[in-house]
Amino acid sequence: MIDRYSRPEIKKIWELENKFRIWLDIEIAACEARAEAGHIPPGDLALIKEKAGFDVGRILEIENKVHHDVIAFLTDVAERVGPASRHIHYALTSSDIGDTALSIQMRQSGEVLLSGIDGLIDAVKEKALQYRDIPCMGRSHGVHAEPTTFGLKMALYYAEFRRDRERIARAIENISYGKLSGAVGTFSNIDPSLEEKVLSRLGLRADPVVTQVIQRDRHAEFMAVLAITAGTLDKLATEIRHLQRTEVREVEEPFQKGQKGSSAMPHKRNPVLSERVSGLSRVIKANLNVALENMTLWHERDISHSSAERVVIPDSVIALDYLIHRMVFIIRNLIVYPDAMLENIEKTGGLFYSQGLLLKLVEKGMSREESYDAVQRIAMRVWAREGTLKELALNDPEISKHLTSAEADEIFTLSRYLGNIGHIFRRAGLG
Repeated sequence: MIDRYSRPEIKKIWELENKFRIWLDIEIAACEARAEAGHIPPGDLALIKEKAGFDVGRILEIENKVHHDVIAFLTDVAERVGPASRHIHYALTSSDIGDTALSIQMRQSGEVLLSGIDGLIDAVKEKALQYRDIPCMGRSHGVHAEPTTFGLKMALYYAEFRRDRERIARAIENISYGKLSGAVGTFSNIDPSLEEKVLSRLGLRADPVVTQVIQRDRHAEFMAVLAITAGTLDKLATEIRHLQRTEVREVEEPFQKGQKGSSAMPHKRNPVLSERVSGLSRVIKANLNVALENMTLWHERDISHSSAERVVIPDSVIALDYLIHRMVFIIRNLIVYPDAMLENIEKTGGLFYSQGLLLKLVEKGMSREESYDAVQRIAMRVWAREGTLKELALNDPEISKHLTSAEADEIFTLSRYLGNIGHIFRRAGLG
């Protein structure tokens, strides 16, 4: 999945080259802090900074023998540095390096996701403003309810993606913690000031209390935010898929020149991009369960979490980045059919005016129960195609004695449903 759906910018964050580069940055920063404290001779530090490097192929070759990635990395670095390498990784444990680096990779990925979602927010905002006053039918249970506007549908996602952005930003903040406190996290062989200095240089904060690992509630929170954002994307994709159904056909996702919809039926224009968004969002949401399971480790640590999160974290951020950019493409190129929206509004003979009629009858003195029964009675006749709701209301003996023709005209007016759309837009920051 990663190779097929990744974009170069985010894929590189999870490549071994970047991971080992971060590991080396951490190790050198630790050496610099120890040199400042007088524990490493200046000449040795200079040699380390000059010669320290790595080769991914060599690390993998060593790991194939020692079956430990950090030891393989340190061995490769030591081969380049020579005797001064004795200062590297002094009193540290593997999780000091691995967990701190993972936090940096997650932060880097989060920042890429923020950039992408900013583009999506802009795309949705543009559509919301463009179609602010274009009426379409609102549906509950998939059945016509009352009119809304297509712009308001888009405004809903504008507000939700903004909340997703805020959640991602908070998740970045809450994952930007590292640890350099040694085995089981007690600083048994490390001065706590070293941790503060190193993490500060890396743009991280020290996690106040850890064991041998950073606790995985932080990672679970990050993954939960990815899953929630994927859920919003799935929700929007599902809306588009429903609106593209032949019987509705109020919008269509872009169908590009030369694109084919079916191997058997040349007429097909299927919402395949939206379906892809829905499908891959399920992978991200399912991966959250793994992150929640990873919170439970034995005592001060085990590594049951490690193998799983090497899959679910990169896959989730890469997939989400892909889905965000797919959705940007869909929204910017969305085909909207206002005439079809109006046709669908008119399809049920004015049934959606039923609440307005009900309330008017209550205002004129009927009880709510009597009004509901009267309106429902003629509404069932509309479903049976015996006439429009307005016609049947004016000809109904019980209703017509409470309703003038002028009052009926006032009730059965589409614009009455759209008068407060501007208020909602202003409240959502779309004024």
